[in-house]
Parts: sequence; structure tokens; C-alpha cells
Amino acid sequence: MQDIRWNTFWVLLLVSFLSLVFWGFKSLEVALFFFISCIFVYLLSHVYWIYRLNKWLKNPNLSTIPNGSGIWEEIFAILYREYRKQKKSKSELTTTLGRFMTAAEAIPDGIIALNQNNEIEWCNKPSEKMLDIQLAKDINQPINYLLRETRFTEYLNDNKYDGTLKLISWRNSGRSFEILLVPFGVSQKLLICRDITQIEKNDSIKRDFIANVSHELKTPLTVIVGFLETLFDMKNEFNAKTLPYLQMMLEQSDRMKKLVEDLLQLSSIESNAAPAEKKEIDMTELFKKLKKDSEFLSKKSHKINMSINKNIALLGHEKEIYSAFLNLISNAIRYTKKGGNINAIWDIKDQKPFFEVQDSGIGIDEKLIPRLTERFFRIDADRSRNSGGTGLGLSIVKHICIRHQAQIEIYSQIGKGSQFKIIFPQERLSLKNK
Repeated sequence: MQDIRWNTFWVLLLVSFLSLVFWGFKSLEVALFFFISCIFVYLLSHVYWIYRLNKWLKNPNLSTIPNGSGIWEEIFAILYREYRKQKKSKSELTTTLGRFMTAAEAIPDGIIALNQNNEIEWCNKPSEKMLDIQLAKDINQPINYLLRETRFTEYLNDNKYDGTLKLISWRNSGRSFEILLVPFGVSQKLLICRDITQIEKNDSIKRDFIANVSHELKTPLTVIVGFLETLFDMKNEFNAKTLPYLQMMLEQSDRMKKLVEDLLQLSSIESNAAPAEKKEIDMTELFKKLKKDSEFLSKKSHKINMSINKNIALLGHEKEIYSAFLNLISNAIRYTKKGGNINAIWDIKDQKPFFEVQDSGIGIDEKLIPRLTERFFRIDADRSRNSGGTGLGLSIVKHICIRHQAQIEIYSQIGKGSQFKIIFPQERLSLKNK
């Protein structure tokens, strides 16, 4: 802009000087005519180059950019350099975008980009095949209009993206998908869909195998335990050296029997993916039985307290609920020293019933908490085996929670004890009259 101003200044100065010369030699009228004519020609030249610039901007091309004259030569030179830079940047960006698109298409998982209104902005080929979407036709369509699944709509609107959702294909019931929503940008989301059909089949085969083997082992184990108990009752007929071996055989066979029973229970719960029935459970009677059985397990070596809100009833499967609650209490007994305190609480918070077990036991390392509900995972394997644990209790609890749409929360500190809490949804709450 400074060059234009100086250029204009020197042009006006030169024209003014020449006009004064004409005024001196000719007349004022001639001088004015000369001055106006020069200014008109000067402005006309700018209008011409503006016209050329406007024409070029409508169809910019490096080969057709005007050369210009005077100050316009520099302007067009600057435009030429900037256009080359932009064209190079655009080419690099196009190449990078092309590589990204190629990589996205090569990913076997389905990927869908959603805007803040959950409308489709882009998707790759695998997602079109998995979810029956056509980008050309369905772009800018809300994803929940195309995936009309109640569970998916709830997952989409929940705005909690810390978990995945498993869905059975609505086109082919033999295929299963796992869906994950990942937030990015400003209120945008990536929907990642993975075909887990083979994984589900493998898990099903594994569950069936465990269930069948456990079922086949149950009868012979029962017979072995029965004979061992009979022999142990006849211990007076054995010498002192034989009795310890007989005792060890009985303990190990009992442990195997309990392991088989837990495996059968876990397989039964896992194979039944449907939500549990909503039958009202008499919690007072259930906790009386829990108190009796937990004291038997503890051999009255722990202080077990039960705080029960008798106005709250639960809608669910009574045997499964009892199994989950007893597993948490027996787990607390197993990892709490003799004389320690164990508190079992049944109450309500925010219209959601919950069961909580607090103990003053050895506590759990925070890093291990996410793994506690895995099959056969033990914090202290030797301690668990010696106390009769199978490593399946918390896995059973987790699957019972899934069946009852409940959440399990675990808090613990080394040396300060643990808290296990099952929170049930409001729809499984039944309030009794006070």
C-alpha cells in the first residue's frame, strides 16, 4: 500500500508540475485540460488492470496471470507467488487426504464420522457393508434413522463413551457387531463398528466345552466325594499315617466339586443373555439366609453386620441375586483376618437400590481392580486356594449384574480394606409401604 501511495504521489506531482508549465507557456484552460486528461488516463489504466485481475480471479491459472505494468506488475508478481504456494499446499493436502482415505478404507473395522447432530459426514466401505449404509444416499442422514435399534439409540444419547455396545445384525442374525463411539473435535463423534461374529462363536464354543466337561465331571466327583466321606467316617479303621492323606484327598475333591459347580453356574448365566426376570424378592428372608450362611463360612471368626432397609424390595432372579450377594460376602471373609469387621448394606440412593459389602481386610492394589472380575483371577492365589476359593466368584457376580442391568463398583486401599457395591437400575426397584 505504501508503494501505491508513493506511486500516486509522484504521478500527481509530475502531472501538477507539467500542468504548471503549460499554464506558464499556454493558458490555465490548457493546463487544466492536460491535468484532467492525465488523471483520467491514470485512473483508466488502473480500471483496466482491475478488470484483468477480476477476469483472472474467476478462472485462476498460473499460465494466464497478467504481467501488469507499473505497480500492477509487482501486484501480479505477488499473486503469482502466493498462488503457487497455495497450489503446492493444496496438492500436499490432497495427497495426505488421499493417503488417509486409502488407509481408512483398508481398515477392516467400519468407521463413520458423525457431526454434532449425529448426522453422517463420511464413512468407509466396511461400514457400508456391515451397517447397510450407502454414503452417496445417506450422507447428512441421522445415524439413528438408519440403525433403528432401541439399545443403540440409548447408547448414542447417553453421552457416556467409556464402554462398547454389542448388537446382532438386523439383516443376518448370525452376525454380531461391537460398536464404540469416540468423541473428537467440537461435539463430533467417530462410530467404530467391529465384526465380532467369530469371537462370539469361539466364546460360545469355549463356554459349551467348559459346561459339557463340568457336567460330565460332576457325577464322578460326587461319587468320589461320597466314598471319601464314607471312608473318613471309618477313620478308626485306618492307621495314623493314612489319615492325613485321606483328609487331603477329601479337601481337594471338595474343592474340585465346588469349582465344577461354579463353572456350571457361570456357563448357565453366560449362555442366557436375556435380562433376568422381574419377580419381587423378599429381601428380609434373603438376608436372613445370607446372615446364616455367611456366619457358617466365617465360622463366627468375623464380626458380620447387616444394615437392611426393609422398605426396599428388588425385582429380579432370587437365586442369582443370592449367589451374587453371598459371593461378595464370602470374598470379604476370605480376605479379612479373624476378628475383622464386615458390613453388608442394603439401601437406596438416587432412586436406585444398592447392595454394598465393606471389609477391613488386606485391601487390593488399585492396578489390579480392573482385572478382579476375570475368570480365575486371584489377588493371592495361595490364600484363595487355602480358603477354598475358585477364582470364579467375582466373574459370576459380574455376569449376574449384566443380567440385572446393574453396575458393580470396587474401591480398595492396601491395608485399609475394600468396598464392593452393586447398583441396580430404578426399574428393578419395588418400594414397600412403611
